[in-house]
Amino acid sequence: MAERSDTQEPNMPPQPLLDDEQLDRLDDFLASDQVDEDALDLISAHGFLVALAVAPSELPPAQWLAELFQGEPRYADDAERDEIITLLTLLRDNAVAVLEQGGLPELPFELTLGGEPAEDTPIGDWCAGFMEGVFSDESAWFQDDEEAAATLLLPFMLLSGLFDDEPDMVELAKDQQRQESLVVQLPELVLDLYLHYRVPPETPKPKPRKKTPAKGKKR
Repeated sequence: MAERSDTQEPNMPPQPLLDDEQLDRLDDFLASDQVDEDALDLISAHGFLVALAVAPSELPPAQWLAELFQGEPRYADDAERDEIITLLTLLRDNAVAVLEQGGLPELPFELTLGGEPAEDTPIGDWCAGFMEGVFSDESAWFQDDEEAAATLLLPFMLLSGLFDDEPDMVELAKDQQRQESLVVQLPELVLDLYLHYRVPPETPKPKPRKKTPAKGKKR
C-alpha cells in the first residue's frame, strides 16, 4: 500500500508507464484515420488513463473506451482491436502499480512550459485529457470532500486551459512562474491525488487502558 511521498527512496526517477515502442504504436493508431477526429491523441489519452488510475471509482471498459475514442474505431481486425485495448489498459494498470508503490509516473513530455501558454503545449493537452477522466465520473471525484478535491485538482484545471473563462482562473492563468512550478510538480501532484482517493487514512492506534488496582487489593 502506498504511503506518503516522504517515505520514497530519495531521487527515485519517475517510472515509464509503457515503453517507447508501445507508445509509438498507440501514437500511430490514435493519429490515424481509423479513429474519429474528436478522439483523444496520445498525450491526452495518457492523461485520461492516469486519471482513471487515480479515480475513486472504476468505470466499465466499454464506457471509458467510448469516451477516449468518441465512438468505435475502425480496427483492421480483431487482433488489432485486442492489441490497442490491451495497450491502453496496460498504461492505466501500470499507473496504478507505480502509484501503489509510492512511485511517480513518467509523463510523456518535458516538465517545462518554455514560456508558452500551457494550453498551447503537450502539458496542457495532457492535463485536459486528465480532466476528461475526471469529467467521466465527476460526482465520484467530488462527493466525499468537494473542497479537498477542488484544491488537489486545481493545478490540472489551471494547466488544461479548459477553465480560462472562469473568473477565479483568470489571475492564476497570468502567473507564468506559478504555472511553471506546478508543471515541475505534476508527477508528485498525481501521487497526492492517488493517496487522497485510494489510500485510506491511518486510524490512530488505540491507547492502552490505564491499569487500575482491583478493589480491595493493596498496591
